[in-house]
Amino acid sequence: FAGYISQVLKNYTDHACDGEYVSLRCPHRTTISIQSSFYGRIVPSHQLCPSRYPHSYATLIKEDVACSVGTSLQKMLDECQDRRSCQFLVNSRLFGMDPCPGTGKYLLVWYKCRPNEYKSKVACEDDKLRLSCKKSMVIAIYSAIFGRTQGGSLECPYQNLGMPMTECQSATALQLMIKRCHGKRSCSIYASTYEFGDPCYPGIQKHLNVIYTCDNTPLLLPVDETQPPVLSSSSSMEPVGVSTEMALLSNILAAYAFITENPERAALYFVSGVCIGLVLTLLALVLRVSCRTD
Repeated sequence: FAGYISQVLKNYTDHACDGEYVSLRCPHRTTISIQSSFYGRIVPSHQLCPSRYPHSYATLIKEDVACSVGTSLQKMLDECQDRRSCQFLVNSRLFGMDPCPGTGKYLLVWYKCRPNEYKSKVACEDDKLRLSCKKSMVIAIYSAIFGRTQGGSLECPYQNLGMPMTECQSATALQLMIKRCHGKRSCSIYASTYEFGDPCYPGIQKHLNVIYTCDNTPLLLPVDETQPPVLSSSSSMEPVGVSTEMALLSNILAAYAFITENPERAALYFVSGVCIGLVLTLLALVLRVSCRTD
């Protein structure tokens, strides 16, 4: 679970030169979310993506290092957005008109892995934000913003108090939300400058916007078989019957948790079991009657 969350929260970067394949991939139950993209050249070829052909010094001087394509972001959104993986060949024809013919270019992509199912909650400044998940599920924070975004928030409309409409965000909002809510069934926090600090000018109204998902918790912890069992004085004197009863109790609790989480499947299993029992009983009666007749 921790590995899954670290992969989701990580910011990925990938690049490919002209004539190479770029490949983006996200872990299971997540999809690609393109953050930014660049196609062109802003550094000399001897620093990134050198030319496949030998160049003289005079040719390198004429190389265009202020070349970019404005359609690279839209192209990446069309090719990879909301997919688990994507791969394609990088070349200038893919992005439309070539702004610098004769100059070798490259593609840079910044992306994150977004959960397939996620929730979003907003709390205005000085209000309490509450997050919760169902039983046997825990919170996984995807993003958190405290401050004022350029577009504002429908839940917290901007009131013009003579202050300019500027964008300002706390740099520690995500880390604080992970610390408070990561791996818990429920949590609450005030959207206040006391918790997050004040990233904006005095008088600017702020809000807290959190995107999260609920993930299943493992029923049993993994056992490290390489470590020898630790025996204490109390455990060595424990009767064998007690461990058997505890195992039976854990099995009962596991079965109860499965039934509460999957009522339709449990009902299907129950009806199927009853039907199979009736069929077996009917076969036994038929065999008994036929044997008596013989």
